[in-house]
Amino acid sequence: MKPFNYILFLFLCLSPLIASAQLTVSGKIVDGENDEPLLFAQVALFEAGGEETITYTQSDENGDFALGTESGTYDVKVFLIGYENKKIENLQINEDRNLGKITLTSEGKQLDEVVVQSNTIPMRTDVEGLVITPEQNLANVGGTLLDILRNTPSISVSDDGSISLRGSSGTNILINGRNSSLTQNLDQIPASAIEQIKVVNNPNARYDAEAEGGVINIILKRGEDMGTHGGAELTYGTRNRLNTGARFNHTTTKYNVYAGYNYRDWKGVSERSTFREVYEDNELLNQQGNNRDRRQNHNFNYGADYYFGKNILSYQGVYFTGKDSENNSLYSKMTDSETDDLLLQYVRQNNESETDDGYDNALIYERTFDDKNRELKISANNSYQNQYKTQNINIYRNTSEATPENLNGQERALTDEKRYTSVIQADYIHPVNERVKLEMGLKSTFRKFDNDYKYYQLSESENDFVENTDISNHFLYKDQIHAAYFIYSRSGEKWDISLGTRAEQTHVEGLLYNTNELNEQDYLNLFPSVQALYKLNEENSLKFTYSRRIDRPTAWRLNPFPDITDSLSVRRGNPNLQPEMINSLEVGHMINMEKASLTTNLFYRHVDGVLDYITLVEDGISYQQPANLNTGQAYGLEFIGMAELTDWWNINGSVSLFQSKVDGSNVGEEFVSKGFSWNSKITTDFTLPYAFTLQLVGDYESPEVEAQGRDFARYSMDATLLKKLMDNKLQLSLSVRDVFNTRNFGGYNQSNDFYQEFRAEWESRIALFSARYNF
Repeated sequence: MKPFNYILFLFLCLSPLIASAQLTVSGKIVDGENDEPLLFAQVALFEAGGEETITYTQSDENGDFALGTESGTYDVKVFLIGYENKKIENLQINEDRNLGKITLTSEGKQLDEVVVQSNTIPMRTDVEGLVITPEQNLANVGGTLLDILRNTPSISVSDDGSISLRGSSGTNILINGRNSSLTQNLDQIPASAIEQIKVVNNPNARYDAEAEGGVINIILKRGEDMGTHGGAELTYGTRNRLNTGARFNHTTTKYNVYAGYNYRDWKGVSERSTFREVYEDNELLNQQGNNRDRRQNHNFNYGADYYFGKNILSYQGVYFTGKDSENNSLYSKMTDSETDDLLLQYVRQNNESETDDGYDNALIYERTFDDKNRELKISANNSYQNQYKTQNINIYRNTSEATPENLNGQERALTDEKRYTSVIQADYIHPVNERVKLEMGLKSTFRKFDNDYKYYQLSESENDFVENTDISNHFLYKDQIHAAYFIYSRSGEKWDISLGTRAEQTHVEGLLYNTNELNEQDYLNLFPSVQALYKLNEENSLKFTYSRRIDRPTAWRLNPFPDITDSLSVRRGNPNLQPEMINSLEVGHMINMEKASLTTNLFYRHVDGVLDYITLVEDGISYQQPANLNTGQAYGLEFIGMAELTDWWNINGSVSLFQSKVDGSNVGEEFVSKGFSWNSKITTDFTLPYAFTLQLVGDYESPEVEAQGRDFARYSMDATLLKKLMDNKLQLSLSVRDVFNTRNFGGYNQSNDFYQEFRAEWESRIALFSARYNF
């Protein structure tokens, strides 16, 4: 008999035995409350009494699962986030076994877990604020973290990337719940790397007290479903914009490893204009600027979790590196308002290049207990960011044309900026009984900001660049914040209440190397907080929150040396700034129906020593600098709604209306301002035939009150068409950002001495094609 025929004969003889040795364990996973099937429940088979995984799978859309194994005695464990784990011990498997329905019980929800949500809508509200799921908003495809925040209710993003929440620019931005240097450049973080964003409008004592507006916590993807999963995406847009990346994770009952990579090459053009009139000097200034820039970034995020007994040891890491280039030209003309005589004219060209790199590393230990409401978490993390910038400036004085023969001045500037943040933190939750729990924690934060700025001018006599030590500046800022907090929480059938307090000891040092001036501050503050929820019935609840917070001046605000990128409009800091103190109050109502929800919030904020930028004009030059004003107040009304109008149409959005008042009479009577503002963001999705989805996102922000004027209104609309293929594993989309080309930024400042207005427009209408594949 030939070898092949012998092997075939042997296989046919043994195949019944082989088939009989492979047995099937099957069943159905359902919700214990409503008997609905549960998708993606993890089912694992263990040796009886052991921790070694034999095999595992997950339930399908009908809740069904099936596992293949050999005969023996096993333990079956079922896991699903939001539900208590289920274990079936000493299961004898001698034949195919159908376990029937396995019911999972939803974990009891605590005060901060009471949410209003819909599975088809990319955000939900809770007692603290908003939870955003970026992937469910098509407008975020191919974008960055800044694009997500632009589409988030209550949040405004200015043209320079700064964030404000309910009209306040003082926000505490966290990465995975931790302070990080990476938050200094949010445009470095791709949208595809973000799992969730938590917006906490009125944070309790668990969070840092710093931030007038609240807390924005960015949760990066790490992978949780058992097995091997991943995906890749590619976005290509007008002006050869490119964004591509991939991610991967492998999870077992013993460990989880994950990694992601993103490359972004983004180009843009913009224009800016400034008009200023100085009344007493009869000066009229007109400036026109144009800019071209390109940003190339590599972003990596990676980590691992190891489970042993009731312990979890995790490592989370982020690394990025990038290169920016920018070319801008500024045309300036100053005339006499009465005679129209030319007083000053020049062109300033700036060719700028910048390299960035940074990392964030965190080691986290978590201890679980038999009581699932008891938790211990200890973490340590360190982050670093370095920016090295080179500016080569050509100046063409007494002309409006930037030609080689008109070149009569050259400057060069080198900026080496390093940021370091280290945090050690421990948090413990202890349930006293079923209704009462205690939370406590310790945290120490160490930050250092080192900015070394060298400024050179071309000397004709020496035919070389010579440093101007009057402008060069080396500034070192360091602070330490040591904190402890305690929270008492009690839950009941009708009332949930949480009372907390946080103590923070702050030490700040600011050193000017050029003058050897050292500015030190030490202060201790207490920050109480209250959160309460009253459940009217299953659908309706009322909430009340109060917190006292602080907004410490940043390193840039404290640095007194000027930024003279534009020699007629200079920005400088103020080393004598003091922190502002905030009292914030919020009352709200939440209603959650089967296919709709509405949250209504009334909020009030009072600020002592409010930090705001003021503009002064001296000798034809405007100086913008921060100052402590007397007080600031804001109160308003906010609506956040979500609804599935039909099977093919859903809508979500928000409207915020608020009155603001700034009292800067300690600086001057003209620094008193008040006014009404409102903004709205609306997202609507249409399910079309042939598995197409159309999404429209509209945004409007009314003029906003500043100490000396207003920001102008802003509005825009984005549109995205999505097609799903291959059982939803492949998604193709076409997006048009700012369809009507209306997104721009501007405002004015006014005093008894001058009026100044600026407008900025950039190429915001762009088209993007994206492809995403998940496995």
